[in-house]
Amino acid sequence: MSSLTIESSRFGRLEIDSASVLEFPEGLIGLGGLRYALIAADPDAPFLWLQSLEDPSLALPVTNPHRFFADFAVEVVDEDVERLELDAAGAMDVYVTVRAAPTLEDFTANLKAPILVRAGRAWQVINQAPGCELRVPLVAGSEANGGASAADG
Repeated sequence: MSSLTIESSRFGRLEIDSASVLEFPEGLIGLGGLRYALIAADPDAPFLWLQSLEDPSLALPVTNPHRFFADFAVEVVDEDVERLELDAAGAMDVYVTVRAAPTLEDFTANLKAPILVRAGRAWQVINQAPGCELRVPLVAGSEANGGASAADG
């Protein structure tokens, strides 16, 4: 595996596995740049960082939504199914951006615009599934209700 050295205002100079680089052909909603790297301090950590390779000051916390929301699902419009070849064989990894806060109870996840990843390419899509809001508390998602948010009721 080859490695790549990147600069980050948050982490300094990092050497990363080039396999962690993601190409966003359409970019991220509201942000610049097409190349990002997934960075994890620990392979079992619940949060990763999506670090821009073009802007050292841009790093977003992300997580696998299934860790916090048992019933999380992604539903996309037919145009996205065709564009992303979702009918093709091969699973996709799913991440959601996280809005960090001083306490874990105030962390929120953006379930409305998940990031779908397959084979080094990634797309941020608009999730059409019911109850998927822009800011859903992470702690509420880990409770016994199976991840239902207040928007479900």
